[in-house]
Amino acid sequence: MNSRIYYTKPSITELEVEYATDAARNGWGDRCYEYIDRFEEAFKNHLGVKYAIATSSCTGALHMGMAALGIGLGDEVILADTNWIATAAPIVHLGAKPVFVDILPDSWCIDPELAEAAITPKTKAIVAVHLYGNLCEMDRLLAIGKKYEIPVIEDAAEAIGSIYHGKRAGSMGKFGSFSFHGTKTLTTGEGGMFVTNDADLYETVLTLSNHGRARGQKKQFWPNMVGFKYKMSNIQAAIGYGQMQRIDELIDRKREILKFYKDHLECLEGVSMNPEPEGTINGAWMPTIVFDKQTGVTREQLQSLFTSENIDARVFFHPLSSLSMFEKKEVNINSWNIPLRSINLPSYYDINQQYLSFVIDCISKKLEIMSKC
Repeated sequence: MNSRIYYTKPSITELEVEYATDAARNGWGDRCYEYIDRFEEAFKNHLGVKYAIATSSCTGALHMGMAALGIGLGDEVILADTNWIATAAPIVHLGAKPVFVDILPDSWCIDPELAEAAITPKTKAIVAVHLYGNLCEMDRLLAIGKKYEIPVIEDAAEAIGSIYHGKRAGSMGKFGSFSFHGTKTLTTGEGGMFVTNDADLYETVLTLSNHGRARGQKKQFWPNMVGFKYKMSNIQAAIGYGQMQRIDELIDRKREILKFYKDHLECLEGVSMNPEPEGTINGAWMPTIVFDKQTGVTREQLQSLFTSENIDARVFFHPLSSLSMFEKKEVNINSWNIPLRSINLPSYYDINQQYLSFVIDCISKKLEIMSKC
């Protein structure tokens, strides 16, 4: 393949450019929050939640939400070992300890039984990360949270378009967080969103997001608490608002790409991909292929193959407990083993069938994997 096949890139049309241009030309003074307000309103309507706050990143949304819940020094927060460090970083920044538990072998999301077993008197939250668009078992996690009076936080950074028994990812926990990084289905370049149905939590995070200045504070430049600066810019929000006009189209295309891959790859011996259990819809942010151990296929072999064929090779997330700043937990066998025999597949909006078929052929023919179809 002469042209490089990227694993992801955004879909930006003239609509987003038009809104961004308007924000750059006119979105100042008393119009400086106009597109932020529009974006937040469109997003919360799409998600079916009461409150939304546009942020500079998903990490910022998590940081403020956890701070608003009072998570701090000496506390513990339970999350899956398979995650990007962005989920764990706010916990560390607040002086709390991330407690890593293993993932389920099929969804690659947090194992609810292990999450419950990890609860101690110091536990202040469980974070449910909907990895690659796959959905956590929210009914079980929410029941555990209710039983122990522990909030369940949804990191839905990768789960735009994912639906769990009629409820959109990010709308079920104490609060949800989203990412609009340039790799995501919906993008603002950088950016995120905090969402919740809890009015008090919303007000606290809203205050934290603006240097601690409460919405009802009349005294100019008078903060009510020490806050953060995690606000999204009006220009970024203008792009996001344009993307929201196309949200169904963006999600449908990602799901179409995942289906194409699944139709041609899941019939290979020892291959599994992003699941979609009954009653759920996978938003399909990142199609991922996992090889069974007996196939002998390794991450390094996949990386080498993709690189040689001019395909971007994006690996499955390493276990967080394998990083030098955390304590090793090799007992989390799925988190430690699955990344060794898997890889993410190219899935950007404009990818054509020729490129998709080329990727499939590279996997099926060059790895000489037998078909069971």
